[in-house]
Amino acid sequence: MKIASFNINGVKARLPRLLEWLEETRPDIACLQEIKSSDDTFPAHEFEGTGYTPIWHGQKGFNGVAILSRGDEPATEVLRGLPGDDEDTHSRYLEADYKGVRVVCIYLPNGNPVPGPKFDYKLAWMQRLRTRMTQLRADEIPSIVIGDYNVIPEDKDVWSPKAMAGDALMQPESRDAWFRLIGDGWTDALDLHHPRGGIWTFWDYQAGAWQRDHGFRIDHALLSPELADRLVASGVDKAHRGREKASDHAPVWVELRD
Repeated sequence: MKIASFNINGVKARLPRLLEWLEETRPDIACLQEIKSSDDTFPAHEFEGTGYTPIWHGQKGFNGVAILSRGDEPATEVLRGLPGDDEDTHSRYLEADYKGVRVVCIYLPNGNPVPGPKFDYKLAWMQRLRTRMTQLRADEIPSIVIGDYNVIPEDKDVWSPKAMAGDALMQPESRDAWFRLIGDGWTDALDLHHPRGGIWTFWDYQAGAWQRDHGFRIDHALLSPELADRLVASGVDKAHRGREKASDHAPVWVELRD
């Protein structure tokens, strides 16, 4: 089973690139972030004939997540919206079951500027995520929590730690919340297979970041112990970042044994 994640940065604006990527790589599951589309305007009809069935949790103009599943037995929705804050209206979280695997698609808050309410929201969201992930672990559900975490875990995960030192993605509090998830027993698939770092998933549109390979790793796949034992490979489809009118993120993926 191949499960992938792609911060698409606008599903309508990047639709040709998305369909191209799906056709070329054929993941069983594709989790999307920043679809930037309301529930009513999500282009579900565009996936007809592709072999993929979409589930989406949209929001007009920004945020929004979706799960595309391939085959005659599509994923079934379990939960939309991260529990723990009834006043949180952001569309950032979607859970579904697919062939015995719980797939959790997330778009974690960016948190900038620091300090401020957006950073406070980011940390509170991470705590709520940990609570939900702890429940999945306790229930022994084979789970993958995949998407844009907006956290650079270590200095090896960024082209220049100095350049990003003041960003919310690299603050000690952000990293501490990340490593609390790892400490709870979740496996960082990309880090496991690329322990030396230097593997990026995001390159800004500004300052020639892509051309200079000034990127960092913020898109992650965390596996529960039940799935970590089935992990075969993981990687980044870096070439897709260099295509015309591409997203500023590259897709990440994991392969699991049946």
